[in-house]
Amino acid sequence: MAKARTIFSCQNCGAQSPRWIGRCPECSQWNTYAEEIEAVEARRDTAPGSNSVAIPLTEIAADEGHHVPTGIAELDRVLGGGTIPGGVALIGGDPGIGKSTIIMQALARVAGSGQNALYVSGEESASQIKLRAERMGISDARFAVLTENCVERIIEQIRDTKPAVVAIDSIQTMYTNDLQSAPGTIGQVRESAAKILAHAKKSNTASFLVGHVTKDGAIAGPKVLEHMVDTVLYFEGERGHSFRILRTMKNRFGSTNEIGVFEMTGHGLKEVSDPSGIFLAEKSKSAAGSVVAASLEGSRPLLLEVQALVSSSGFGTPRRTAIGIDAGRLALLIAVLEKIEGLELRDQDVFLNVAGGVKITEPSADLAVVAAIDSSFRNKPVDHETVVIGEVGLAGEIRAVMGADMRIKEAEKMGFRKVIIPKSNLKGKFSTKIEVFGAATVTECLRML
Repeated sequence: MAKARTIFSCQNCGAQSPRWIGRCPECSQWNTYAEEIEAVEARRDTAPGSNSVAIPLTEIAADEGHHVPTGIAELDRVLGGGTIPGGVALIGGDPGIGKSTIIMQALARVAGSGQNALYVSGEESASQIKLRAERMGISDARFAVLTENCVERIIEQIRDTKPAVVAIDSIQTMYTNDLQSAPGTIGQVRESAAKILAHAKKSNTASFLVGHVTKDGAIAGPKVLEHMVDTVLYFEGERGHSFRILRTMKNRFGSTNEIGVFEMTGHGLKEVSDPSGIFLAEKSKSAAGSVVAASLEGSRPLLLEVQALVSSSGFGTPRRTAIGIDAGRLALLIAVLEKIEGLELRDQDVFLNVAGGVKITEPSADLAVVAAIDSSFRNKPVDHETVVIGEVGLAGEIRAVMGADMRIKEAEKMGFRKVIIPKSNLKGKFSTKIEVFGAATVTECLRML
């Protein structure tokens, strides 16, 4: 007989304690410990695809290039080409951002190609899913819907229907009969995901797991959940904008840091094949503090408008507000402008925004941020046909960036006439008609602008 034991687990980070603790010693969160009852028994051999014989590396067949396209180009981009039979992808994001929508659209494309698709919902009824499907124009007999929370019964249905792709929405609502704790607890999320993962590997069924996020933006549940799956995707976007960014954080079958761009419409998510044109559509041609930066997200170059507003502060401590870029990075660049350029910003509020609700995670936009702040402070507009690229160092030097040729080609495609890049990137040859200028320091770049 299995013996039951009571433990207390932190619902934020998964740390365990034999007794209740007010503050978690691992993540420093208060009142996150919950009581869980676990049955201690001998573990069964459930390792996916395991065998007891060691095989020489040269005799193992490599299953590469077996991506199966979903029919949604932007989703296939972040997945590395499509789904992998037996692969498990985890999609996280804020409530209402479009996680369930993109999953249903992907399953509908799979069903439309003649394969079975199964959508498992632990949050909505079948009639609610039907209403959403009608709004999105989804109607296919091969698209099956299951409303169930028990993992064991879900796996039975997967065996019976034999779908090519299955989606679990969401993993935090699932539970296994092996544990007595409530759905959504650390133990239930971990064990439920492990069972689904093991069955996906054995049956070669591509699977999507939808995950809730905490108030800090991380996927709820144990961190081991992200280690278990093959691909981790995050939906990003602001409620006030219609655009959504699907970003790859981990991918065992493709490159990381790829992004897919979508637009939320009344009929679902629409692919955006030319995001640079969308993000720059409303850019002003004569406003001070507006500069175009070229960001490289994975293999995709994006032209984005960086906006800065510098105004006199009415308080003793000036405000530094950054939207779409790291606030610490903004403080660093302001310090460079004060030290190197002599700008008196100590009594000025500085507000920075990346238009369109996009978040820039690479330092190549540093030079555009510096130029936008300088332009707003002096109230002198920057040439609207110029793109600025470069990382700024603490000494005011401009450092080289990767993929300069891809960024320049994107700028030429969007109709820009000039581009300023780090001087060290001029060593390469660019087969473009656009004018390319090199700058070694911030001072030199601002003089050109």
